[in-house]
Amino acid sequence: MHALITGASRGIGAQMTAQLEARGDTVTAVARNGRDMSVDVGDAASIHAMAEAFGDTPLDLLVCNAGVYHDKGHQMEGGFPAQMWADTFAVNVTGVFLCVQALLPNLKAVGGKIAIISSQMGASTKAGGGAYIYRASKAAASNLAFNLATDLRADGIAVGAYHPGWVQTDMGGREAAVTPADSAAGLIARFDALNMSNTGLFETYDGQAHPA
Repeated sequence: MHALITGASRGIGAQMTAQLEARGDTVTAVARNGRDMSVDVGDAASIHAMAEAFGDTPLDLLVCNAGVYHDKGHQMEGGFPAQMWADTFAVNVTGVFLCVQALLPNLKAVGGKIAIISSQMGASTKAGGGAYIYRASKAAASNLAFNLATDLRADGIAVGAYHPGWVQTDMGGREAAVTPADSAAGLIARFDALNMSNTGLFETYDGQAHPA
């Protein structure tokens, strides 16, 4: 299997890369300072260059893992500036779509899969307040996955959205409950199980169905 993972330089992305390669899969690891390609998924030209460099290589799995959480700790009074909304959505939503769009021929070549790393913070059932930009972007990312699943069914491409858990990364913090290794292992198992019969799902890293 050949997988391409965005945001692969650290945290969950780095762990997914290592674990997939350890079992014998081929991984193209991309990030702003990526091992295989340096790609800024918030920049359309950078994504286009990635697709050009990847060429016509068949792609079995695209993992849209890159994400930002700029508004952590912001308060309603004076927080959440307009540019922060634009910058967050450029990575967490637009960048996901553009990566899928750019690599769609590669995925169609083998009936590949698309995994979008979302978050339960974007679910309407987890409306805990605050973090408005991040929550809204992850809600949009999950919605994107559901609609891509509908439109790509005819091409035999399964799409899933996933909550990776509260993970001990720079984003999640030291007090988080899940290690990057455990999150990555769980997510990889979910990707393996993704197929045309369950396309359009939203699951947690440990296999629990999550309401949108």
